[in-house]
Amino acid sequence: MADLQEPLVRPKKKKALVDYLVKFRWIVVIFVVLPISSLIYFNIYLGDMWSALKSEKRCQKQHDENVQKVVKRLKQRNPKKDGLVCTARKPWIAVGMRNVDYKRARHFEVDLSAFRNILEVDKERMVAKVEPLVNMGQITRYTCSMNLALAVVAELDDLTVGGLINGYGIEGSSHLYGLFSDTVVAMEVVLADGRVVRATKDNEYSDLFYGIPWSQGTLGFLVSAEIKLIPIKEYMRLTYTPVKGTLKEMAQAYADSFAPRDGDPAKVPDFVEGMVYTDAEGVMMTGVYASKEEAKKKGNKTNSVGWWFKPWFYQHAQTALKRGEFVEYIPTRQYYHRHTRCLYWEGKLILPFGDQFWFRFLFGWLMPPKVSLLKATQGESIRNYYHDNHVIQDMLVPLYKVGDALEFVHKEMEVYPLWLCPHRLYKLPVKTMVYPEPGFEHHHRQGDTSYAQMFTDVGVYYAPAAVLRGEVFDGAQAVHRLEQWLIENHSYQPQYAVSELNEKDFWRMFDASHYEHCRQKYGAVGTFMSVYYKSKKGRKTEKEVQEAEAAILEPAYADEA
Repeated sequence: MADLQEPLVRPKKKKALVDYLVKFRWIVVIFVVLPISSLIYFNIYLGDMWSALKSEKRCQKQHDENVQKVVKRLKQRNPKKDGLVCTARKPWIAVGMRNVDYKRARHFEVDLSAFRNILEVDKERMVAKVEPLVNMGQITRYTCSMNLALAVVAELDDLTVGGLINGYGIEGSSHLYGLFSDTVVAMEVVLADGRVVRATKDNEYSDLFYGIPWSQGTLGFLVSAEIKLIPIKEYMRLTYTPVKGTLKEMAQAYADSFAPRDGDPAKVPDFVEGMVYTDAEGVMMTGVYASKEEAKKKGNKTNSVGWWFKPWFYQHAQTALKRGEFVEYIPTRQYYHRHTRCLYWEGKLILPFGDQFWFRFLFGWLMPPKVSLLKATQGESIRNYYHDNHVIQDMLVPLYKVGDALEFVHKEMEVYPLWLCPHRLYKLPVKTMVYPEPGFEHHHRQGDTSYAQMFTDVGVYYAPAAVLRGEVFDGAQAVHRLEQWLIENHSYQPQYAVSELNEKDFWRMFDASHYEHCRQKYGAVGTFMSVYYKSKKGRKTEKEVQEAEAAILEPAYADEA
């Protein structure tokens, strides 16, 4: 397999104006994006504090009133004139890199901006009831002081509950609890006809409960969710283990770090992630919750990685390659958000000197820039440049195929570092859009159980080496080949990313049966866009909107005949 790991040879690229705009984009980031971002973050913080001061009763009353506003707004829509329904959020505000181009065509907007409150933390049921615009920074600030946390806390502060449920969310605890949507106990949804329903896995709306994840908000409006809480401790005892060898050897070391071959549950950590820095070096990290008393014991080292002047986390972890395996204690909330300040390692591209001590000490408190502002200030040419010369993709692959995935990425893209994070993919009562390999439970592979197959998110975020060397790189073709590899290997591409999938290939990757059942049963056809249409790359014209509406309405009317 060694020959497959050799990257493709590419010719040199001629410089264009956009190359220089990207190279010196840091000027706009420092003088425009960072100052405005800090003001927005401060304003959000004040709003979160004000929300936290409200009683649960008052929050619930406001929630009920806002839900009725959504219902009233939906009933004002004229299907013949107003187009398909979507939220009123501006296209550039989403954290994901996919262009929200469907909002540039005719559509009917419903404002959900008021849904950003934590409604209840039920310590007896161990459930948090929250609105969809509550983000990870807000929820951890609220619950960690109680020694509680969501079972799965996505790393970046700005990621919202609604996005993580309707789309995709993962964290280092997902090898125990599954994806973010797997930790949801109940969902409150406003349907196309204005009905407000509560869906759980065992009530009359159980099909809707299983249909919402990965649907991208195309079955109804999620207005609140009840999510599983777990008890936590004040610190995370984190072990950094360097690994050197081939990509497949690193993949095996990664699997061994959290899925012991002897099946001993005592050896399974609370958290795990891996970072592959080159095709020959990586660091695997495993974390276990620890008390404040344990962390403060003589001889134990604590590290508050969240301070603005601290080295960026991925670079700190990389030091294990020189110093060898080491252990330290990180405050739990700071550990949850360890990748926020530098946006994994994308911060190095945005601000090439952002990791230097002088910048971190003087200006690190301004980090990170808001992704929405980065998108709002980039313009069409820079946006297209990033699509062609930059990769932000996640590959959800079965654990036993991680080595193959690493070799594929090295050959096709040569992007480093790579992020590895495992997650369970459960065998559910219905076949949802994403599902384990048929018959996986009979193979007894490492990490699998009788009820869930172990998958891994291979995060590919950075400029390919060819681009850094000044060579030609066709991002669209590279992503297309990646998507074909995923389809052929029963793997998945989260829909926040830019996709080159046509409709046929989209439904080869994802299963449409249960999703389409829910769309027709709950009246989403003709009201909400289909998930493929919403994820599709490129602008939608007025004619395309009308054709899409007609194409999805005709089968529904045929079924009623």
